[in-house]
Amino acid sequence: MIKTPYYLIDKSKLERNMEKIAYVREHSGAKALLALKCFATWSVFDFMSQYMDGTTSSSLNEVKLGKLKFPGETHAYSVAYADDEIDEVLAHSDKIIFNSISQLTRFSEASANTVRGLRLNPGVSSSDFLIADPARPFSRLGEWDAAKIEAVLPLISGFMIHNNCENGDFELFDQMLGQIEERFGHLLEQVSWVSLGGGIHFTGEGYPLDRFCARLKAFSERYGVQVYLEPGEAAITLSTSLEVTVLDTLYNGKQLAVVDSSIEAHMLDLLIYRQEAKMEPCDGPHQYMVCGKSCLAGDIFGEFNFDSELKIGDRLSFIDAAGYTMVKKNWFNGVNMPAIAIKELDGSVKLVREFGFQDYLDSLS
Repeated sequence: MIKTPYYLIDKSKLERNMEKIAYVREHSGAKALLALKCFATWSVFDFMSQYMDGTTSSSLNEVKLGKLKFPGETHAYSVAYADDEIDEVLAHSDKIIFNSISQLTRFSEASANTVRGLRLNPGVSSSDFLIADPARPFSRLGEWDAAKIEAVLPLISGFMIHNNCENGDFELFDQMLGQIEERFGHLLEQVSWVSLGGGIHFTGEGYPLDRFCARLKAFSERYGVQVYLEPGEAAITLSTSLEVTVLDTLYNGKQLAVVDSSIEAHMLDLLIYRQEAKMEPCDGPHQYMVCGKSCLAGDIFGEFNFDSELKIGDRLSFIDAAGYTMVKKNWFNGVNMPAIAIKELDGSVKLVREFGFQDYLDSLS
């Protein structure tokens, strides 16, 4: 048995998402780029690249990773590029997307031989969280003034629009895309490609894929553009678990179980968005608050029911643990980072990465 904690990527579950992405590509004409900000575990990139067209990034390191490890197109985006990194970004990317007109014009000479795009901020989004809302008041994410954008159209050939966030509602997606067309349609007609970003949960259960494909195809044909999607969560949803072991149990008004993991170190988004981890549903009579082992008082995975009382040494599995976990894991409290394992299509499990004291030591100075 692999020593916990570890992330377990199940290729058979990952394949379900990949097949839906492939279906959308085939029936809509859209291309799909993996959003590395969400998932960058390159041990499965060879598998994923059979179903996807490349990667999109948010930093120089992600651009380089995409170019090195994921066959296909490599798109570069950053909220702001530094002078000392722009040449390396350009050397590793097929398209570069600038966040602002200021950055676009500043690096126009350096990027003259690269396909360029600009991020639009349409002023509408699906986010329920202010911290993740790209259309929040005073947002720095993209340009919103159509007149100013039109003035720099000669410098670009495409746009990136990222305004969906955990959006599993096709009607809302359709409505917001219509608003974008009303506001920026005259600009969309003048470019050759448009990325609609990520945050569209089209691989979720029951999502109307055929309507989604038809909408994307109609958008592409109306403006004469190649459409790109940038699935992050949609690519890896429900594919991965975080496997942990119970280290202790105690009672303080509730039954508590402490495991050898930590939300702040291993599932940081749970802390940021004040959400609970997920387990397979269980209506058993024994309820426990499952807690992390760090010193943070709020290091709590959530409350769950079990068929029997938990004991020291029991193994637990948190599901849907791929997105924004491995890319955000950290060394808080010196808690050891989870290993990474892959369950192959034939059911065999292989350990692909372990972390130890030397990794902790090397992360500091």
